[in-house]
Amino acid sequence: MAAKPYGSLVPFGESSWSRGLPSPYYKASHEALRHELRTWLEDDLEMLENMFEWTEAGQIPPEVYQESAKRGIVAAMAAGAHIPTDDENPYWKDIRLPGGVSAKDWNGFHDLILIEALHAPDFGAVMGLFGGLVIGFPPIVQYGTKVLKDRVIPEILSGKKRVCLAITEPTFGSDVKRIACTATKTPDGKHYIVNGSKKWITNGIWSDYFTTAVRTSGKPGDTKGVSILLIPRTEGVITKKMKMGGQWAAGTTWVDFEDVKVPVENLIGQEGEGFKIIMTNFNHERLYICIGANSISRSVLKDAMAYAHKREVFQGKLIDQGVIRYKLGHMARVVEAQQAWIEQIVYQMDNMSKADGDRLLGGTTALAKANCGITMELVCREAVQILGGIGYTRGGQGDRIERAYREIKAITIPGGSEEIMLDLGVRQQIKIALGLGAKL
Repeated sequence: MAAKPYGSLVPFGESSWSRGLPSPYYKASHEALRHELRTWLEDDLEMLENMFEWTEAGQIPPEVYQESAKRGIVAAMAAGAHIPTDDENPYWKDIRLPGGVSAKDWNGFHDLILIEALHAPDFGAVMGLFGGLVIGFPPIVQYGTKVLKDRVIPEILSGKKRVCLAITEPTFGSDVKRIACTATKTPDGKHYIVNGSKKWITNGIWSDYFTTAVRTSGKPGDTKGVSILLIPRTEGVITKKMKMGGQWAAGTTWVDFEDVKVPVENLIGQEGEGFKIIMTNFNHERLYICIGANSISRSVLKDAMAYAHKREVFQGKLIDQGVIRYKLGHMARVVEAQQAWIEQIVYQMDNMSKADGDRLLGGTTALAKANCGITMELVCREAVQILGGIGYTRGGQGDRIERAYREIKAITIPGGSEEIMLDLGVRQQIKIALGLGAKL
């Protein structure tokens, strides 16, 4: 369908569908969702106007998170592309989702619109609201026991409690097999005692639960000894906020576990099978990063385009300079191409089983994630060049561009570094081809 033209009329400032061009992906419910989100974020919350203050303070006010929970945004972000409606997961049954979209109709393009709208004002700060939820919650709903889900999910969806994902440790980055944080069962078999540290944990400083990768057997490097525990904030859990180059409001945290006692009922999935859970959790995390990064890249392009049309220089407007149009052209081509690739991946995931999506699209999503970081780096660099000193100044009309430029490495490193993603994408496609009998 074609949507009614919406939002900014600045060239390339909106996706083609939002500009009113036809698309095979979107329906009336997507338009209703977009309208409600934009109204809240832009008119009621004035998110872009407040973002500088929130970023400088290092935290989005807690009441914003509570309001997003009341509006069903927390529940929608927690679910991702598909909201469970089976008897095992009745937790969304009485929650009104944003846009009035029904749980059974919610799909990957509703998820895409939600992520796009939230991240258009700023990528890093919004990570302070939902970064931990998006990656820390799925293992609970997909692999947790009914008892664990009944206890934890309602308080998370309501916004009463927050959750994050605690995998990365000080001594490794993308090499998840090297997890050294230990969880040893007590002699009576009723608890695990957890010891170790986690680093760069998004939202950890504010979280009540830590979806944590631990080693229950073997040595670092053995995948079979990795398990997942849901660790509540309790005695022995120590969190310290980290100072990062970007994403000042994301609550990036160092977490120490010192003899933390965790009930065995908090085991997510089977003991020793945690590595598989981690791997299957990466696809949506990386797609989330893709959508958010491309959304802020488009916003940066929009700001640079608008500035070039009003800035007077050399007896004319900046946009009259061919070199500026050349820069904007390069920015637009990569953002529009990335948008099309993201929508293609979302469509494919919507029309495949999760198992097939994990198997066939893991490498593609990894490549897209790497490409989004490369795209954002190009767009932000050129935008700063167009705005000059204004684009390098905190606060004022170049504020969003300055923040985005500062946060590029928060795209190219977390969730799998650019180099690892490029290699993974190639390796996975070779593996699939060989599995189909190809001779390479």
